Amino acid sequence: MHDSNTSNSHIQHTIVAVDIDLGTKNQRMRLLFYLFLNKVFNNMGYQKFVGTALVPIFILLLSLPCKAQLSTNFYDSTCHTALATINASVVDAVSRNGRNAALLIRLLFHDCFVQGCDASLLLEGDGSEKRSPSNAGVEGYGIIDDAKAAVERVCPGVVSCADILAVAARDASVAVDGPSWVVRLGRRDSPGSSAAEAATDLPRGDFNLQQLISNFQRKGLNEREMVALSGSHTLGQARCIRFRSRAYNATNIDPAFATSLRENCPPTPPEGDDNLEPLDFVTPNRFDNNYFRNLVDSRGLLISDQALFDGGSSDSIVTEYVNNPGTFDSDFAAAMVRMSEITPLTGTSGSIRTVCTTAN
Repeated sequence: MHDSNTSNSHIQHTIVAVDIDLGTKNQRMRLLFYLFLNKVFNNMGYQKFVGTALVPIFILLLSLPCKAQLSTNFYDSTCHTALATINASVVDAVSRNGRNAALLIRLLFHDCFVQGCDASLLLEGDGSEKRSPSNAGVEGYGIIDDAKAAVERVCPGVVSCADILAVAARDASVAVDGPSWVVRLGRRDSPGSSAAEAATDLPRGDFNLQQLISNFQRKGLNEREMVALSGSHTLGQARCIRFRSRAYNATNIDPAFATSLRENCPPTPPEGDDNLEPLDFVTPNRFDNNYFRNLVDSRGLLISDQALFDGGSSDSIVTEYVNNPGTFDSDFAAAMVRMSEITPLTGTSGSIRTVCTTAN
């Protein structure tokens, strides 16, 4: 017969050696839990149980999926100036052109809605998200490139493009008097992207209310969060090709507003396709609740904008945001946190790109 103590010692040494490959905190915690059980059962005199039952339990613990978590202090020890460096780039960009705030918030939205918040939107190449017709008109990539270059100068190979997108969106909101929120960090960058997924996953400007609700639900966001995030249209502009149908065919539009849109958007494409109109014609470069006030007045620029206040279930949310701008601010911030954490790559998944437009 084996000496039970010798057998148990062999098991412990084997498991400790396995720790060389246990690269994550969760895996190390599982090992410690196993060793704790090991000691308890040995002290109780169940040495045989250790060899016959605990080893399979340990193997099962190792096989369970473990997911690295995002955290607010992710770069504290590896790049403590990361957030300040990103912020400086964003503040500079918005001070040069107030529209840049809208572009940065939109970039994060378009990235996160296609295969998660992984900077896949930023990749160049045939078949990439950036080349998808769904992302035609999306701008602001150069601001992210500049922020990434600035961060690389102080902390090369540490901060992901995905985290830069998330931080830049928050800082852009603050730069135009919008709400702030805590950004948890630790996202990693994807190795590829898909134009086909962009075409199916991004909401369109001609969606009705139910289509919007369903689209956001597929990303784990509820109707209230959808309305709050749509409030980002208090900033920015849209092209004639996106609002032409509403300007000429809608019945739920203020007549004077429709007339003003037609003056800048000829009826027959492609003439005037790229002509721009503000999504919030009152304060297009300041974060506020005028977007929702416009909807109540039937002055939503896109079909999907006015769908939020057109006799449907979201009317009450729009009314609440008109009457309580502070509620809109807090809901928007909370929804941005949720959206910015849609299926991120973490741990050893993905990579940290050196240049955001090219996979490593």
